[in-house]
Amino acid sequence: MLDMRQGRILVTGGSGMIGSAIIWALNRRGFANILVSDRLDTSEKWKNLVPLRFEDYLDADDLLMRISHMPETLADVQTVFHLGACSATTETDSAFLMKNNYQYTVSLAEWCLANGKRFVYASSAATYGALEEGLSEDLEPTTLRPLNMYAYSKHLFDLRASREGWLSYITGVKYFNIFGPNENHKANMRSVVNKAYTQIMSEGRVTLFKSYRSDFADGMQRRDFFYVKDAAAATIHLAESESVGLFNVGSGEARTWVDLVRPIFSALGRPERIEFIDMPSELVDKYQYHTKADISKIKESGYKGPITPLHEAVHEYVARYLMPGKLLDVADDSDCIAAF
Repeated sequence: MLDMRQGRILVTGGSGMIGSAIIWALNRRGFANILVSDRLDTSEKWKNLVPLRFEDYLDADDLLMRISHMPETLADVQTVFHLGACSATTETDSAFLMKNNYQYTVSLAEWCLANGKRFVYASSAATYGALEEGLSEDLEPTTLRPLNMYAYSKHLFDLRASREGWLSYITGVKYFNIFGPNENHKANMRSVVNKAYTQIMSEGRVTLFKSYRSDFADGMQRRDFFYVKDAAAATIHLAESESVGLFNVGSGEARTWVDLVRPIFSALGRPERIEFIDMPSELVDKYQYHTKADISKIKESGYKGPITPLHEAVHEYVARYLMPGKLLDVADDSDCIAAF
């Protein structure tokens, strides 16, 4: 069992949704021996850090420089949660994604492996590509076919880690459809819950894509939706339990888009008004109609943490965070759903 009180904990992408949720969850367990790294930009994701407790902040480029030229300044780091990445599935700058998502992760992993540091990194369920059944970590990585450059940049590191034998020492987390507080900065990459809340508040309705398959009615397309608080708990478990290899992190259930948006209306006390619109032509041939994480492997690792029912998670997100405009704050969450 890993004792994260020994040395410092490095969280890259610490101002992002999952990164800040991990810091929040660590804080709630009494950990503040945290070094945060990220690339703060013109968005307001810096606000996610304000209520959190950590020792220091380091720009992502400065972190890479220190690893290469001043490793002694990071000697006390013992645990690394690498969440830093460009997560935009619409990003078309392939060179940027290769440098930022793939090469950066390689450099950080090699440093951790060479110096005996615990390394947990964010992969993605997007690496499964168009697969709609049997989404298991045991699938041979070379058989997977990602559908966009973001997914490929993640997949390429999984391939490298598998080929080099690194997965016997490090942990890759394949996150499914994560939603929850601290995602306002993500612009068009925000979850449907966040976008739908905004639309309901301004228009009194939600628009969802029509189905283009006869076996799925409109709004009955399914995804594995997972609350960010639960994702943070699962990630910390994988680090502490010293579980290695690739792990799916999701609810293990496939729920419809209608299931996802109905609790928003309920939380707001508004009548349901769901309308269906045409899907952009460029998405029609790439759209997945069904995803569900096989979570047997993380359960076998001993994880018994929370899987908050979808309606409860959505209701809490809307009522506790979106409506009052709040962020994850250690001081305000002593009774939150995802307690350890």
